[in-house]
Amino acid sequence: MFDKPLFLMTDPDHFEVFYQINPWMSPDAWRADPDAARAAAKAASADLTRRLRQLGAEVEMIPPVRGLPDLVFPANAAIVLDRRVLLARFRHPERQGEEAVFAAAFQSLKDRGLIDEIVILPQGVFQEGAGDAIWDADRDFFWVGYGPRSSPRSAEVIAEVFAQKVVALELASERFYHLDTCFCPLAGGNVLFYPPAFTPAALAEIHRRVPEAQRIEASDEEAAAFCVNAVNVGTQIVMAKAPASLKAKLASRGYHLCEVDLSPFMLSGGAAYCMTLRLDRSSTERAVQAAE
Repeated sequence: MFDKPLFLMTDPDHFEVFYQINPWMSPDAWRADPDAARAAAKAASADLTRRLRQLGAEVEMIPPVRGLPDLVFPANAAIVLDRRVLLARFRHPERQGEEAVFAAAFQSLKDRGLIDEIVILPQGVFQEGAGDAIWDADRDFFWVGYGPRSSPRSAEVIAEVFAQKVVALELASERFYHLDTCFCPLAGGNVLFYPPAFTPAALAEIHRRVPEAQRIEASDEEAAAFCVNAVNVGTQIVMAKAPASLKAKLASRGYHLCEVDLSPFMLSGGAAYCMTLRLDRSSTERAVQAAE
């Protein structure tokens, strides 16, 4: 068991935007003033790290690797639950070089006793980590996204590896290419999500699993501000700069926002959740809390 929330992050020293594998990525905007953009990215990452630590979390930092700019998004590195790690396999060649770096990082964590087991995906299955497999601690199952990046078969692999229930959701848009860009379970059972990102069948599944009173629907503006791509620690939510409308929605449910200017990373299609990977998640967490 971990005493504090534990997040994995990556030093942003070699972050840049020079290719495009999702509609948000903007190499032209980065090239307009790369020195300023890089300085802003470093400041944003430092601020995010500081906010997490202020919430009582610990942060493990991976060194940067030149030529792998999206290494700053370790949410895509793996799925982690109960000290077991299922390593990701990336669909796009631009990110496939990250796989060996993340594998070495997890081996180092294993050597230090922070995780117990590392599992490799079956050949032919793409699965892009916690970006497409979000543990819902209040419901005791994984929400699993598939379509743009992760294979449909990834859902059954996740269920088998972790011996946990999964609820598969097909994503309908390349703009919301990972589940974490459009879906965020919150402590207490509420779910922040962007309905247009899902197929009708997936949306029906969300409605079936989440009572209407617990659904918080993000608007087009709120989703485009990458506010659904958020990190939740108790009643605190760390996210990119939020529109007033979303602040009001979340405040009415008892949540407190910790906003960070993550605009440099949004040029690559990611924000707070993408930039972190939680390592301390436990399937027994809810049972332990109930016993207390």
